[in-house]
Amino acid sequence: MKSRMGLAVVASAAVVFSAVSVHAETAMTFFVTSAGPGNGANLGGLEGADKHCQSLAAKVGAGKHTWRAYLSTQGAKLDDTNVVHARDRIGNGPWRNTKGVVVAKNVADLHSPNNNVTQQTALNEMGQIVNGRAEKPNRHDILTGSRPDGTAFAPSPLPDMTCGNWTKGGEEGSAMVGHHDRAGPIDHAWAVSWNSSHSSRGCSQKGLQGTGGDGLLYCFAAK
Repeated sequence: MKSRMGLAVVASAAVVFSAVSVHAETAMTFFVTSAGPGNGANLGGLEGADKHCQSLAAKVGAGKHTWRAYLSTQGAKLDDTNVVHARDRIGNGPWRNTKGVVVAKNVADLHSPNNNVTQQTALNEMGQIVNGRAEKPNRHDILTGSRPDGTAFAPSPLPDMTCGNWTKGGEEGSAMVGHHDRAGPIDHAWAVSWNSSHSSRGCSQKGLQGTGGDGLLYCFAAK
């Protein structure tokens, strides 16, 4: 009897996973990562961040897309124009979550007040809601390193907004984060920004968690 029950549970789990995989394969072009790589804001640079997005997407059957992390980089000096803007690396849209809900029609829509990025729509790759400011642990800080329009911050020696272009995982440096739940301590544009709310307390996992994050990323299907 126990054996039959065990087989039924396994079969049920397989059906659920299969349903998630099929749905993700056909619909999902946007998600919040269910977890970060685990080394704070040291993502292995943009390449490592993209690989993390690609890996998570592949696990739920959405590996056919080319996935990019929504991240900007900073130049090494004031006259350095060799930077990456998050808005330029994520494709043209439209972007849908695992349920097929459109979060933005295109790049302009994504960076407008009319986008549909909320806690209810910014789901992880498994279709789950990510903890917001009202839950414990709070995980609403999403790494972006970007200004509200999706462009890079001014280069060093101005404040580090990308944890050394996503290579630092210690106490030194900081990173700009956004709030996927559009919630903050006050009702003001910076506090409810999905992509440019405030800087982290250092670049370590503990530091990111200290302001309500967990090293999570926004992932977009570029194509």
